[in-house]
Amino acid sequence: MRILLKVGITAVALWAATALIHGITVSGDTAGRRALTLLGVAVIFGLVNAIIKPIVKTLGCAFYVLTLGLIGLVVNALLLWLTSEVAERMELPFHVAGFWAAFWGAIVVGVVGWLLHLVLGDDD
Repeated sequence: MRILLKVGITAVALWAATALIHGITVSGDTAGRRALTLLGVAVIFGLVNAIIKPIVKTLGCAFYVLTLGLIGLVVNALLLWLTSEVAERMELPFHVAGFWAAFWGAIVVGVVGWLLHLVLGDDD
């Protein structure tokens, strides 16, 4: 049940990013298709973060220390951009139009996700 809550929160955060950031788009002919696309992208984003992010953090530990963690913003942007590429290969209509859209989108996804976790609670 907790995984479904996290996927839902990520989907809402991705929707907020599409609404606020020029260059992040989700398309579909109905609201239901867009919602399903966002749920699929949320699953992909969760898998990308679960698999690749720990490897990058381990290999780039020195950069995290040297930049006081600010490199994490770049890593999150690149992971969102990678998620967009994977979604497009899976024929999901979700697109991030470049690094800066991914950068600001990752910030929006992070902040909205954090706020929703505060409001809805989580058993972490």
